[in-house]
Formats: sequence, C-alpha cells, structure tokens
Amino acid sequence: MNSRNYKYALLLVAAVSITATGAMSQAYAQSVEDGMDGYVKGTSGIYTGNPNECWYDDGEGGMLPCLIDTGDTAWMLTATSLVLFMSPGVGFFYGGLARSKNIVNVLGMTLIVMGLMSVQWVLWGYSLAFGGIDSDANLFMGNLDYVGFNMVSAWAPLGEVGPCQDTWSAAYQMNEMKDGDYCSQGWPGTVPHQLFAMFQATFAIITPILIIGGLIDRIKFSALIVFVLLWGTFVYDPIAHWVWGGGYIGGGSLDLDPDLSPSYALDFAGGTVVHITSGFAALAGALVLGRRLGYGKVPMEPHNIPMVVLGAGILWFGWFGFNAGSEVMVDGITVSAWTVTNTATGMAAITWVLMSWAHTGKPSVVGAASGAVAGLVAITPASGWVGPMAAIIIGIAAGTICYAAIAFKSARKWDDALDVWGVHGMGGLTGAILTGTLASPHVWDTGDGIGAWTGTAEGMEQQAISI
Repeated sequence: MNSRNYKYALLLVAAVSITATGAMSQAYAQSVEDGMDGYVKGTSGIYTGNPNECWYDDGEGGMLPCLIDTGDTAWMLTATSLVLFMSPGVGFFYGGLARSKNIVNVLGMTLIVMGLMSVQWVLWGYSLAFGGIDSDANLFMGNLDYVGFNMVSAWAPLGEVGPCQDTWSAAYQMNEMKDGDYCSQGWPGTVPHQLFAMFQATFAIITPILIIGGLIDRIKFSALIVFVLLWGTFVYDPIAHWVWGGGYIGGGSLDLDPDLSPSYALDFAGGTVVHITSGFAALAGALVLGRRLGYGKVPMEPHNIPMVVLGAGILWFGWFGFNAGSEVMVDGITVSAWTVTNTATGMAAITWVLMSWAHTGKPSVVGAASGAVAGLVAITPASGWVGPMAAIIIGIAAGTICYAAIAFKSARKWDDALDVWGVHGMGGLTGAILTGTLASPHVWDTGDGIGAWTGTAEGMEQQAISI
C-alpha cells in the first residue's frame, strides 16, 4: 500500500471508529431507565428536556425544583469560552516563535487538536476523567457512566439531591439558603453538569496543543492525530482523574467538605494536570524524535514578534477564565484567583525581562511575552490558595526558574523547539511546590494553616508526593 492509500485508509478507519463509538454511546444513553413518562432518570435527579424544568423526587411522593444559580452559570459560560479562546492564542504564540515555514503547520495542528479533543471528550474522555469510582480500579481511571455524555445534564447539577446544610452550595452561594431548600450534594452544585463537563473539556483541548511546541518540524499530521488521541486517553484523562476526579492523588476531591482542606494535591486550576504533563511530554517527545535538521547550524529565531505578543495577550486574557473559572461559581475565591493571576503574570514578565537584560545586555519583547506565560503557568495551581503578596513571590520565582531552565536546556542541546518544558513543565513544577509553601488559610479558610510559610508544612509535603 503506497503512502497516499495508507493515509486514506487511516482517515477511513478513524471516521468509522468515531461513528461506531458515537452510535454505541447513543444506544447506551437511550438504555437508561425511564423515571416516568417523558422524563429520564439520571445521576442528577429527574429532569425533562425543557430548560425551564428540572425536578428532584423528594422521596415522599413530591417534586422539588433544582437549585441552579444563574449568576454562577453565566460566569461559567463566559469562563469556558475564555479558556477555549486560549487554544488559538497558543497557536498564534507558537506560530510567531517558530520559523516562517512552520507557521501554517502550527496553526493547522492547533485546529485539528481542538477538533479531535472536543469529540474525544464527549465520547469517552470526560467519563474516564470524571466518571464514578465503583472499585479500586477506578482510582486510576473513572468508570464509563458518562460515555457519550450519558447522564450529563444541561439542566441539572452534578450530584444527588439533599439538604443544603454543609454543602458547597450552601457554603459558597452568595445568597442565604432558605429552610427546606434542597441542594446538589456533589461539586459543583450550582451550575448544570454539562457546563462543568464542557469547562473541563477546554482544559483537555489545550493541554495536547501545548505539546506541539516541542515537536514542530518533526511530526506529521497523521502521526499527530494518533498521538493526540492516545495521549489524551491514556495520559491526560487518568491524570485528571487522579487529581480532580477522586482518584489516587486527589483523595476524593469532588466530595470536599468546605470546612476541611483538600487531600493530597493542591492543584486549583491545572499546574499538575495541564502544565507539568504537557511540558514533560514535550521534552520526552523532543528527545525521542531528535533534533531538527540544521539545529545549531542555521538561525531558528522567532519570525514574527507581533504575533508572539498577540498570542501572549490572548493567553493572558483567557487565563482569567482558566484560573478564576476553576472555582466554578462566583465568590471571594473567584475574585482572589483573578487578582493573583494578573499579579503573578506581571511580576514574572518583569523578572524575565530583567534576567534577559542582565544576560544579553538588552531587554527583549519576546522575553516579556515568555515571562508572562511562565507567570500564568506558575500561578495556576496556586490561584485559589494564595494572596497577592504570595503571587508576587511566585511571579519572581517563575521568571527566574523558567529562564534558567531554558538556558539549561540550550546548554544540554535539547531541541524543545518552543521551550514548552522550560515554561510549562518547570513553571508548573515551580507553582506546584510554591502552592504548598505559600497557601494561606486567609484565602481558603480551612481552619488550619496549610502552607509551610503561613501554617504547617503539610501542604508542602502533599505537593511533593503528588508531583
């Protein structure tokens, strides 16, 4: 079989596989037990296809309305859109950093990964990452309850209904609960389950896109398709489950008591799940594929600095949805996450420019953009746990450590083309460690200090174990 026929066969197999999976998912979804005529019984209660109707069975023959907060839902729709907008931002950022001959390829890869992971997440990715835990095996990967977005309601929240007392809904909604109100017992309890799932989809989309920066000039589109589907399924989905879906590292983080600190990993918005995984995957890929032709012999400088700045600006803007949106509701932690994200980013950009100025004798616009991204990465795991002064420390650390990591990479002649490991891998690692050091009970009121600086060393130990 010649190469052209091979490509056509690959595309045909992919199309048939996706169609078959979709058909099976739909059949599975339709097999769910009917609760009553016109209603479907799901994990979120009994709901109809009417967006104005969402009802729970109170167990005594009556029906209670679902408690969905419209303000939280509006914010999460916005945050989800912001994070999705970050993916083309990465494309512009990488496209400007790459050589001119690679720009179309980089942008094309970005779009194809967005498409692949959007479909993968609905068909099976969300279920593997956030499916329930029926056995010890599900501590590694979720069950298949949500395959094809089965039981992922656009009207009802995640979790079973129950009294509002001592729930996330009661603790973090801005309005005071009335006696007799019923809330979702899961987290989040104030936005539709499907919205939470699609917010998480944007994280699953951008993570493999980040890896592209380490592999450009050395990977074909056909290989990229296979790699992204395999990596997303067997690396991203399990790690997301470990940290956020109640698996090994997160210690059941979906069932947090608001009066207790989370178990094990403190990763508010993806320093571990998104950035450490993508950064080290990019480095591994670069080492396996080898150096680009002409590496060290021909100039490989960024070809379009305005595009780099545009991409960095889009990322800075979208990252407010990434971090502040990870609270999955609107409260003081949402505001704090927004504030520390901006603060750390600015400090990291300044630090990187100063480092570059001292090293090369002149400031660098590309350095400012790279420093800003490093700051965004480093503050990601810490954004829900630290205050503004800690964010400044994280920004300084990110600018310094990531700059040094890239210098180390260059000295070792590792051809991570666009410094994904130095910025995302080491930036995520820096942020994860400093989260355990600088986390403050004044930001997340757990009753006990969880940061080594403000309380105990427990948080630092948790971070070291999780990494």
